[in-house]
Amino acid sequence: MEYNPFWDAPKRVNLAAAAGRIAFLRRERRLLLDDSHNGIRCVAVLGQRNEAIDAVEEYCRYLGAALEKHAFSFEIARVEWATKGWRRALRELRQKVGNERNTWVLLQYTALAWSRHGFSLRVPGIIRSLKKNGARCAVVFHDVEGYFGNRLVDRIRRAAQLHTMRKAVRLADFSIFTVPAEKIPWIGRNSRSVVFIPVGANLPSPETAWSQEKDRVKNLPTVAVFSLSGNRAGAEEVESTAQTVRYVAERMGALRLLVIGRHSEISGSQLNERLMGTSVQVTIHGLLPAEEVVQKLGASDVLLFTKGPISSRRGSAIAGIACGLPVIASEGWETGSPITEAGVVLIPETAKNEFGPALLRILTDAAYRAKLSERSRRAQEIYFSWSAIAARYAKELRTRGARR
Repeated sequence: MEYNPFWDAPKRVNLAAAAGRIAFLRRERRLLLDDSHNGIRCVAVLGQRNEAIDAVEEYCRYLGAALEKHAFSFEIARVEWATKGWRRALRELRQKVGNERNTWVLLQYTALAWSRHGFSLRVPGIIRSLKKNGARCAVVFHDVEGYFGNRLVDRIRRAAQLHTMRKAVRLADFSIFTVPAEKIPWIGRNSRSVVFIPVGANLPSPETAWSQEKDRVKNLPTVAVFSLSGNRAGAEEVESTAQTVRYVAERMGALRLLVIGRHSEISGSQLNERLMGTSVQVTIHGLLPAEEVVQKLGASDVLLFTKGPISSRRGSAIAGIACGLPVIASEGWETGSPITEAGVVLIPETAKNEFGPALLRILTDAAYRAKLSERSRRAQEIYFSWSAIAARYAKELRTRGARR
């Protein structure tokens, strides 16, 4: 009998492997096609609301609207454990999520959303419950580190939070972090289940601010401050802001300080007191509709961000970038790309006295200001726009859904 190489043992093994590979690729292709034609359902799961304005809920609404253009449906489910109790709240969550094959749960993590005092130990159990019910689960980390403090309770809380976050990463199908993973010390460097996607500004069409005329009241340059803290940190922000604009006013003359957003009424009155007798005109607008925030920022020359170090999860700082402004901010351990690619002037965290010279140069050097503005607009287009963010989400959800 003549030898036929087609039937030798090695060839039979290779053919079996090839057939298995073809079947796998066909399955992947079928899932991707099904998802693209039938759409993928996303349910953003939020914990208890902590403030009247929930920035995480706003984030989800902007993300959901952008994902609809990628054939995703998007719902928001809030786990109201503080008012309904954990058992009832989780039962209602499972009923809402259901067990449809094309459903992704995006659990939004901040420690205070899942515990009154920041002990967020129930989060891993929620992930287990959802996956047991058939859902695919991703965790979106808006908090990326444990809370600070040196008291015993602070150290215990921090350990609990780190334990919770590590466990959540292990249990989830994958995790989304709003700062680069290499900046977070407790994440394994080679983890394939971790994706970095920065947040966007919770503003509608901030790009409309790019062509807006600057609001030069009596030819005064305008410095914007958007959203301040309402606690002890707020007093430090007020002092830093006052020192910065006072430095500039003493060297270039009158200017206008525009204060908008959360806690601006209280902080604005404090700024008025500290700037009394100077040539700084303080204008306080308080909380405004998002469309008006875009208008006010677009009419400003620069955003001064004194609310701690800037990073890709600080939406109030990214609002300035989104509106095409130069931004002055402190640099911290979270600061990295793509923030460093935008028109952000970074000041060492321990050198707050450098804010004044940085602001003076931006306001007096038109070419430098224009260059920084162009960098901010470019970063918005590539990284921080909701269309760019949604494209990243869509890619990850489709790819990881097909692998399952």
